[in-house]
Amino acid sequence: MFHVFPTDVDESQRPGEAPRDYVLRLAESKAKACARSARPGEVVLAADTAVTLDGEILGKPSGLAEAAEMLRRLRGRSHQVYTAIAVLENESGALLTDVCVTEVNLRAYTEEEIRAYVLSGDPLDKAGAYAIQHNGFCPVENMQGCYASVMGLPLCHLSRTLAKLDISSMTPLAVLCQSALKYNCPIFSRVLTGENIG
Repeated sequence: MFHVFPTDVDESQRPGEAPRDYVLRLAESKAKACARSARPGEVVLAADTAVTLDGEILGKPSGLAEAAEMLRRLRGRSHQVYTAIAVLENESGALLTDVCVTEVNLRAYTEEEIRAYVLSGDPLDKAGAYAIQHNGFCPVENMQGCYASVMGLPLCHLSRTLAKLDISSMTPLAVLCQSALKYNCPIFSRVLTGENIG
């Protein structure tokens, strides 16, 4: 059984904080905040995602105008998506983390497409103001790495982290992920064998 616990964590970037350190800190902070509400024996999973362009973190837009501006900046360009996970075993206090980095290239969508997508409201709670899985906008031209990570939860990274706590699912998460997303992941086997990829 799963429970969802929203957290109130300050997501401000610290001066000089690198994207990897930023998402790791937020995932850990969320996990620790949720652990206060968890019961003994429960495992807490938290994640955080950041879109980076030229080393700058593009968080969730503050409004429609900022969402449109982010989409213009990303249009036709390559950027990186960092997703960190933190798994906290409440009883023992063990906290394990992992980070997935995916290179994403967005297509050269039009101003009219930006306007329609922004007015849908979908970009407002998304890092970088877009959702890779949005069927109407379809912003991604191609990518190198983990599709699920760009959505916000790299399942193979989660699987290998849970394995360190002797937790496994009856059906491998990699199989479930690729089936649900209809994506033939080029890195899943390397992630599962512990390679620092993605």
